[in-house]
Amino acid sequence: MTTPRKLHIKSYGCQMNVYDAQRMVDTLASEGFVETASADDADLVILNTCHIREKASEKVYSELGRLRVAKDEAARQGREMKIAVAGCVAQAEGAEIIHRAPTVDIVVGPQSYHHLPEILKRAKQNGRALETEFPVEDKFGFLPQPKPEAIRARGISAFVTVQEGCDKFCTFCVVPYTRGAEVSRPVARIIDDVKQLADNGVREFTLIGQNVNAYHGEGPDGRVWPLGKLLQRLAAIPGVTRLRYSTSHPRDVDDELIAAHRDLPELMPFVHLPVQSGADRILAAMNRKHTADDYRRVIDRFRAARQDIAFSSDFIVGFPGETEEEFSATLALVTQIGYAAAYSFKYSPRPGTPAAEMRETVSAAEMDERLGRLQELIDSQQSAFNRAAIGTTVEVLFERAARNPGQIVGRTAYLQPAHVMASPDIIGQVFPVRIDSLERYSLIGELATTAAPNFISQTIGA
Repeated sequence: MTTPRKLHIKSYGCQMNVYDAQRMVDTLASEGFVETASADDADLVILNTCHIREKASEKVYSELGRLRVAKDEAARQGREMKIAVAGCVAQAEGAEIIHRAPTVDIVVGPQSYHHLPEILKRAKQNGRALETEFPVEDKFGFLPQPKPEAIRARGISAFVTVQEGCDKFCTFCVVPYTRGAEVSRPVARIIDDVKQLADNGVREFTLIGQNVNAYHGEGPDGRVWPLGKLLQRLAAIPGVTRLRYSTSHPRDVDDELIAAHRDLPELMPFVHLPVQSGADRILAAMNRKHTADDYRRVIDRFRAARQDIAFSSDFIVGFPGETEEEFSATLALVTQIGYAAAYSFKYSPRPGTPAAEMRETVSAAEMDERLGRLQELIDSQQSAFNRAAIGTTVEVLFERAARNPGQIVGRTAYLQPAHVMASPDIIGQVFPVRIDSLERYSLIGELATTAAPNFISQTIGA
């Protein structure tokens, strides 16, 4: 038998990269690759990169420096190690990576990883291979389905890409340039993916896209389906216990999506809805295409449809020209909305974006100070949200064994980790849990039922 080749993928950034990494594993399985947790003994190492966060490129080059040492050691042992850079940094800086990092054998953009077997052959023949063009064909039509054993090994939750790319062109964002224009997958293919996952034990599905609620895929009736209608169809698939989606844009929240939150018990009442700033002038400079009041009205529509809904968001502090008064408007918005969680970052320019040409008027010290104030407010809201669960009974979908012996951990509808002492038999099922205490960000409780696990899961998931 041929000895399997070892594959190690290190992913940075967004949920889309987690999904992409899994599909690269599936694609390379046919070439005899199996995953390994260590880069040191891998035959192929892929850095699956993200270009959104600060100093993304520097982190990649730093990691490549460490991998060069591992590659040299493999050569001394008589073993060949190939190194690939994939994802958004690869798309944005492909030629520069080839120039700066001789240790890299392959550079492949996020729209071309279905070509990996062919690219590996080109690299073997020519020494190196670069592919960062946007291919004409839809990559999803060429990707192999994951094997049942791979699905089961990945757990009870799964990401499903339904949309890629973005047409919004926020001035700070590289996504339209690295992921391309908005493209939505056909409904039938998404249904097939979800059915296969559900048949192999997946119970929670997060639909992902750079601008997921701009979804406009072709339905089986030949018409364009919005995200809300897609969610309604997926909720009817046997085995689908929970549905989520991320990441959304406030401009694309339509009535059908609101109705889905009102009508579908499978759709979790937790929405990630980035706003970035609470100041209208900054929102205009960001080209966000909405005002702070527009955002508030969207929140009000969600809350009118479902009273128990909660929100998370993204914020950028220190965007070029942001004044103290405008930052205060962001604090005011956060105070008014009240978030269960949020992500906040200091502004950093991304090369090639319009904002990178704007004059910097916010000092590093000011950014640090503002970020500290914003995060303190967000942390206080998240802590209050978590504390409010103490003494209540919540539904938890159990995922895996916890670190402490005898504990099983799952997540609430709001993605809060919840720990109970229980048998592993509850994994993959939803149970009511009485919350007794809070440890950092995790809820601690007890199962609120003594009934048979299978009966309870069927009752709750019905």
